[in-house]
Amino acid sequence: QVQLVESGGRLVQPGDSLRLSCAASGDFFRGARLGWFRQVPAKGREFVASIRWNGQSAEYLDSVRDRFTISKDDAQNTVYLQMNNLSPEDTAVYYCAATWANADYHNPGRYGLWGQGTQVTVSS
Repeated sequence: QVQLVESGGRLVQPGDSLRLSCAASGDFFRGARLGWFRQVPAKGREFVASIRWNGQSAEYLDSVRDRFTISKDDAQNTVYLQMNNLSPEDTAVYYCAATWANADYHNPGRYGLWGQGTQVTVSS
Protein backbone atom coordinates (compact mmCIF):
# COMPACT_ATOMS: atom_id res chain seq x y z
CA GLN A 1 0.00 0.00 0.00
CA VAL A 2 1.35 3.41 -0.97
CA GLN A 3 0.99 5.92 1.80
CA LEU A 4 2.60 8.65 3.85
CA VAL A 5 2.31 8.56 7.62
CA GLU A 6 3.29 11.56 9.72
CA SER A 7 4.16 11.49 13.40
CA GLY A 8 5.84 13.56 16.07
CA GLY A 9 3.45 16.44 16.55
CA ARG A 10 2.63 17.50 20.10
CA LEU A 11 2.31 20.45 22.47
CA VAL A 12 5.58 22.26 23.10
CA GLN A 13 6.63 25.57 24.63
CA PRO A 14 8.03 28.56 22.74
CA GLY A 15 11.72 28.06 22.06
CA ASP A 16 11.48 24.28 22.11
CA SER A 17 12.54 21.92 19.33
CA LEU A 18 10.52 19.17 17.71
CA ARG A 19 11.16 16.61 14.98
CA LEU A 20 8.38 15.44 12.69
CA SER A 21 8.63 12.18 10.76
CA CYS A 22 7.04 11.12 7.49
CA ALA A 23 7.27 7.42 6.75
CA ALA A 24 6.84 6.54 3.08
CA SER A 25 5.77 3.00 2.31
CA GLY A 26 6.22 1.26 -1.00
CA ASP A 27 8.65 1.71 -3.88
CA PHE A 28 6.39 4.26 -5.47
CA PHE A 29 8.43 7.26 -4.32
CA ARG A 30 11.56 6.85 -6.37
CA GLY A 31 11.97 10.07 -8.32
CA ALA A 32 9.50 11.98 -6.16
CA ARG A 33 9.95 15.08 -4.07
CA LEU A 34 8.61 15.00 -0.52
CA GLY A 35 7.27 18.16 1.01
CA TRP A 36 6.04 19.45 4.35
CA PHE A 37 3.07 21.82 4.45
CA ARG A 38 1.18 23.33 7.35
CA GLN A 39 -2.35 24.54 7.75
CA VAL A 40 -4.24 26.59 10.32
CA PRO A 41 -8.05 26.85 10.47
CA ALA A 42 -9.64 28.91 7.70
CA LYS A 43 -6.39 29.14 5.73
CA GLY A 44 -4.89 27.15 2.89
CA ARG A 45 -1.95 24.85 3.17
CA GLU A 46 1.36 26.68 3.36
CA PHE A 47 4.59 25.27 1.96
CA VAL A 48 7.25 24.73 4.62
CA ALA A 49 10.02 22.63 3.08
CA SER A 50 10.69 19.97 0.48
CA ILE A 51 13.45 17.58 -0.53
CA ARG A 52 14.10 15.20 -3.37
CA TRP A 53 13.76 11.48 -2.68
CA ASN A 54 17.54 11.14 -3.09
CA GLY A 55 18.00 13.56 -0.20
CA GLN A 56 19.18 16.49 -2.30
CA SER A 57 17.86 19.90 -3.33
CA ALA A 58 16.13 21.00 -0.15
CA GLU A 59 13.90 24.08 -0.33
CA TYR A 60 12.41 26.13 2.49
CA LEU A 61 9.84 28.77 3.28
CA ASP A 62 11.89 31.90 3.93
CA SER A 63 10.52 32.38 7.43
CA VAL A 64 11.67 28.94 8.59
CA ARG A 65 14.93 28.60 6.68
CA ASP A 66 17.12 29.40 9.68
CA ARG A 67 15.13 27.25 12.13
CA PHE A 68 13.89 24.17 10.25
CA THR A 69 15.84 21.41 8.52
CA ILE A 70 14.41 18.78 6.20
CA SER A 71 16.30 15.52 5.73
CA LYS A 72 15.80 11.99 4.47
CA ASP A 73 16.84 8.67 5.98
CA ASP A 74 17.31 6.24 3.11
CA ALA A 75 17.35 3.15 5.28
CA GLN A 76 14.04 4.05 6.93
CA ASN A 77 12.38 5.62 3.86
CA THR A 78 11.52 8.47 6.18
CA VAL A 79 11.64 12.23 5.72
CA TYR A 80 12.19 14.35 8.81
CA LEU A 81 11.46 17.97 9.62
CA GLN A 82 13.62 19.22 12.48
CA MET A 83 12.07 22.37 13.91
CA ASN A 84 14.05 24.54 16.31
CA ASN A 85 13.18 27.67 18.28
CA LEU A 86 9.48 27.17 17.75
CA SER A 87 7.07 30.06 18.21
CA PRO A 88 3.28 30.19 18.57
CA GLU A 89 3.12 31.22 14.90
CA ASP A 90 4.33 27.72 14.02
CA THR A 91 1.18 26.19 15.49
CA ALA A 92 -0.59 24.24 12.75
CA VAL A 93 -1.40 20.82 11.40
CA TYR A 94 1.68 19.67 9.51
CA TYR A 95 1.24 17.49 6.44
CA CYS A 96 3.68 15.43 4.45
CA ALA A 97 3.06 15.14 0.71
CA ALA A 98 4.66 13.75 -2.44
CA THR A 99 4.95 15.21 -5.92
CA TRP A 100 6.43 13.99 -9.18
CA ALA A 101 6.26 17.42 -10.77
CA ASN A 102 9.44 19.05 -12.04
CA ALA A 103 8.69 22.56 -10.79
CA ASP A 104 6.42 24.73 -8.65
CA TYR A 105 7.20 22.76 -5.51
CA HIS A 106 5.68 25.37 -3.23
CA ASN A 107 2.23 24.81 -4.71
CA PRO A 108 0.19 22.23 -2.77
CA GLY A 109 -1.80 21.57 -5.93
CA ARG A 110 1.27 19.92 -7.44
CA TYR A 111 1.30 17.22 -4.76
CA GLY A 112 -0.77 14.13 -5.44
CA LEU A 113 -0.34 12.10 -2.27
CA TRP A 114 -0.87 13.38 1.26
CA GLY A 115 -0.55 12.03 4.76
CA GLN A 116 -3.18 12.47 7.45
CA GLY A 117 -1.38 15.32 9.23
CA THR A 118 0.07 15.78 12.71
CA GLN A 119 -0.80 18.61 15.09
CA VAL A 120 1.94 20.89 16.37
CA THR A 121 0.93 23.34 19.10
CA VAL A 122 3.37 25.89 20.47
CA SER A 123 2.07 27.51 23.62
CA SER A 124 3.22 28.49 27.08
